[in-house]
Amino acid sequence: MQIFFKCNGEWVHQNEHVSEESLDESSGLKVREVFINVTRQQVEDFHGPEDYWCQCVAWSHLGTSKSRKASVRIAYLRKNFEQDPQGREVPIEGMIVLHCRPPEGVPAAEVEWLKNEEPIDSEQDENIDTRADHNLIIRQARLSDSGNYTCMAANIVAKRRSLSATVVVYVDGSWEVWSEWSVCSPECEHLRIRECTAPAPRNGGKFCEGLSQESENCTDGLCILDKKPLHEIKPQSIESASDIALYSGLGAAVVAVAVLVIGVTLYRRSQSDYGVDVIDSSALTGGFQTFNFKTVRQGNSLLLNSAMQPDLTVSRTYSGPICLQDPLDKELMTESSLFNPLSDIKVKVQSSFMVSLGVSERAEYHGKNHSRTFPHGNNHSFSTMHPRNKMPYIQNLSSLPTRTELRTTGVFGHLGGRLVMPNTGVSLLIPHGAIPEENSWEIYMSINQGEPSLQSDGSEVLLSPEVTCGPPDMIVTTPFALTIPHCADVSSEHWNIHLKKRTQQGKWEEVMSVEDESTSCYCLLDPFACHVLLDSFGTYALTGEPITDCAVKQLKVAVFGCMSCNSLDYNLRVYCVDNTPCAFQEVVSDERHQGGQLLEEPKLLHFKGNTFSLQISVLDIPPFLWRIKPFTACQEVPFSRVWCSNRQPLHCAFSLERYTPTTTQLSCKICIRQLKGHEQILQVQTSILESEREAITFFAQEDSTFPAQTGPKAFKIPYSIRQRICATFDTPNAKGKDWQMLAQKNSINRNLSYFATQSSPSAVILNLWEARHQHDGDLDSLACALEEIGRTHTKLSNISESQLDEADFNYSRQNGL
Repeated sequence: MQIFFKCNGEWVHQNEHVSEESLDESSGLKVREVFINVTRQQVEDFHGPEDYWCQCVAWSHLGTSKSRKASVRIAYLRKNFEQDPQGREVPIEGMIVLHCRPPEGVPAAEVEWLKNEEPIDSEQDENIDTRADHNLIIRQARLSDSGNYTCMAANIVAKRRSLSATVVVYVDGSWEVWSEWSVCSPECEHLRIRECTAPAPRNGGKFCEGLSQESENCTDGLCILDKKPLHEIKPQSIESASDIALYSGLGAAVVAVAVLVIGVTLYRRSQSDYGVDVIDSSALTGGFQTFNFKTVRQGNSLLLNSAMQPDLTVSRTYSGPICLQDPLDKELMTESSLFNPLSDIKVKVQSSFMVSLGVSERAEYHGKNHSRTFPHGNNHSFSTMHPRNKMPYIQNLSSLPTRTELRTTGVFGHLGGRLVMPNTGVSLLIPHGAIPEENSWEIYMSINQGEPSLQSDGSEVLLSPEVTCGPPDMIVTTPFALTIPHCADVSSEHWNIHLKKRTQQGKWEEVMSVEDESTSCYCLLDPFACHVLLDSFGTYALTGEPITDCAVKQLKVAVFGCMSCNSLDYNLRVYCVDNTPCAFQEVVSDERHQGGQLLEEPKLLHFKGNTFSLQISVLDIPPFLWRIKPFTACQEVPFSRVWCSNRQPLHCAFSLERYTPTTTQLSCKICIRQLKGHEQILQVQTSILESEREAITFFAQEDSTFPAQTGPKAFKIPYSIRQRICATFDTPNAKGKDWQMLAQKNSINRNLSYFATQSSPSAVILNLWEARHQHDGDLDSLACALEEIGRTHTKLSNISESQLDEADFNYSRQNGL
């Protein structure tokens, strides 16, 4: 029997195993225990889609068994309780509930309650329950339950104490019954009294509420005073009280009118800060009204630019709720004026108070623009405005320092290797033997991060980054594998996807359609990447032509935040970019320049090609703590701007203002939705103070610390095992159990004629498998494919240890090969 550990898909070296053997006295069987040590450094250095994990695999002549996965995490316990218990005053026999939410930690903290610094044992007191979600419940309060209560949280890392909560259990002191009425006095009144003695207040208790004595007329109004019936006498004090009430009412009315006047004045001034005068006040009461926009202040970037002459006339009709761009994000508005020079603008406003200057679900543009018909067979159309006519509610990062390309290099020889662009999803696999012996080349790979050189025609859109690999004059004897990420929701019913290559003259030409048959190259399209087998270096990209308006682009939506120059302001920037790792990496790089922090895990938004626009809004802003300027809580982006979002990182900015500097916590929701389409919610729960904020990892998985891997360590399949597989399956078989079935079992069912032209079809299939599974943990999928074919029993299973080196032999056995 042998036992080995596998951690994060990689086999732990045999030297790191510690083994102990013992004898089970009851069964007489030998028991073997195996240990490995995992250090904190190993866990911190691991970056994967899940926690650091290990499992052990045991096998003998009877078979193989795998344990469950055990996760290893860095333990911690934060300092601050999410909720401290609050002091209470309760009557005797009332219920006491003290809430406690311990600090976040791994492992989750255990909670213990203290009363006057002594532990509470709920098992010895049935009246106390501490099991309900860390809360302390006293079912019937007793006087002895008064005291100071503290919540203690602890795990293997540390112990934390909450603030103490003082609980006071009191007896409701009440009145005794009223005494008998006294005899009638000369003033025709009698009285009665009562005492607060049921029980009497003590130990600082409050006195009973109400009167301790009361009086009334004892002659039913027949008592004569100054020769008049008592009920006809009108004391002077009553007249004085009436006068005071009259003057008080008049004074309150005057104050109310003054407050109303001041409020209207301040509202009109706040409206003028936006450079907008509402001519018709009935616009505030609903219906559609006309707004006239005019310059009221010099130097305001929100106003129309009068220095430039208009070059187009716009007439726009709005059919949905739309909104203004945030006027407070001044840092990103320094490059250009917010509005284009337009000769005449009229805006119709819905009563929902969402105003826009130039966008709608079906905006009609008349002027110098480029129209596109989309998609085939549909009458929908959308437009792309002239570059200088940028939409007022969209802010690009043109003012920030940008790179033109990402680049990595490596030197490769006859043994081949893998070149990876970290955190971009782009990689290059050079197979063993692709470079002649005694030769070596410095191979480079780059990603264009500037303006794409591929200009789309018609409804065609760019779905991937432009990837260059070289040198262009290098010749390979075996096709290499290039992996390019894409953002299409893959479906042959809705997309026609093409691979294109840039010529030396700078023009782009189509290499092949992904669904076509070709003997010059091969494209394998996965949900998030395309793996291409090529025999020449150059610049490649994927484009897509939507066949129906159900074609979907996958967008990654994320929200970043940072403090503004004004200490009370906090800026939120919401990004919608193509769902490719390199596109998001560009956003991350730009945000680092601005000091931005990721506030929530990015999410996927499925954006349909149905010509409907995108709305981004801020919801559930805490009242009395934060505020956002009127008309800026929602922003709308036209369809064409989102559909071609690979040009620049598309984002909208929002500026929130604190009422006081003591507010440090922000919670709100960001809603990103396509009209008549998909919707995503980003939940923001953060501290605006950098020292209190927990960083969110930008990438769920990093490709490699070392971009270039050369030789055998770059491949998952050992070379000796690879040779045996190729020798077995390259030979045609009458039953079809050859390389064609190997391709089929690995989900390669199309364009098999490409492999037939290769000298070793099985080797090319394995190269494609290596490129496709570079992030997978082990060889399970390949092992299952070989086992299903059934030929492994006759040839592959008879490999002796003498035919392979020891490492490859152990590796193959452990992976079921």
